[in-house]
Amino acid sequence: MQNYRNIAEQCLRDEAEAILQLIPQLDENFDHAVELIMQRQGKVILTGVGKSGHVAAKIAATLSSTGTPAFYVNPLDLYHGDLGVITKEDIVIALSNSGQTDELLRFVPCLQERNIPLIGMSGNADSLLAKHSVCHLLVKVPHEAYPLNLAPTCSTTAAMAMGDALACALVECRKFKERDFALFHPGGSLGRRLLSTAKDVMRTDDLPVIPPTMPLGEAIIKVSRGKLGLCVAQDDEGKVLGIVTDGDVRRATENLRERFFYVPVEEVMTRNPVCVSPDTKIDTILNLINRRFIHAVLVVDEQQHLLGIVDNFRCMV
Repeated sequence: MQNYRNIAEQCLRDEAEAILQLIPQLDENFDHAVELIMQRQGKVILTGVGKSGHVAAKIAATLSSTGTPAFYVNPLDLYHGDLGVITKEDIVIALSNSGQTDELLRFVPCLQERNIPLIGMSGNADSLLAKHSVCHLLVKVPHEAYPLNLAPTCSTTAAMAMGDALACALVECRKFKERDFALFHPGGSLGRRLLSTAKDVMRTDDLPVIPPTMPLGEAIIKVSRGKLGLCVAQDDEGKVLGIVTDGDVRRATENLRERFFYVPVEEVMTRNPVCVSPDTKIDTILNLINRRFIHAVLVVDEQQHLLGIVDNFRCMV
């Protein structure tokens, strides 16, 4: 049986090398492209034919998700009426490995007539696309991936990597932060972590609450049944006084020995548990959990009345 992993390895090496060879191709054109995009008040329109079109669509998606409004348009559609989607405040990025793609070049005069800047991205610095672009991003590769050197592989990988490099530079220019990213990805885990609050995820039913006078022998049963690894001690008015955790129980077992079952909870409980308000962001809670080496926080109101409990599992779901 043939070992196909050798072919896969060569393909990955070819594509990795193609990306590394982009580094010496970076020049003032890249800086100019970033500055042009930052200066424009409109959108970034990406276009390309065939595989270059797929890459252009991916770059548009990456730009849009990182603070630069962008979308992909098929050049054939542009030539047959969709040119109206491009406004005078927009900028166009056109992709073509050869830089000579006829369908792509047809609408370039239309852009020039309307003074809409064109950024070209191709593997040919002497191409018509490069010549008629305000700035040209060179993505030249020595060959396509093994074994046939035919299908767009290294060239499309390189173009996609250059698009990512452009997006990264724009992220830095725009001072784009995690919270900004979350606003564009509200359905993802990052968006949930940065936008959700304690009240959105906290457990509120059947909370493991005990009086501070309860003997540890009874409290350990409550800890086990609560399935949170802790019990909350509170007074008659519902104010949190402290917590007893699995760790507290283990230490008390070792230190108190035969007295363990009769000692009241208040003698071993942690009196200043980590508490948060219902509006505390999940991201903040996760930071507290990791920094304090705990697995849960209590959610309380202004009077320190227990409202719920958030553990690390609820933060990650």
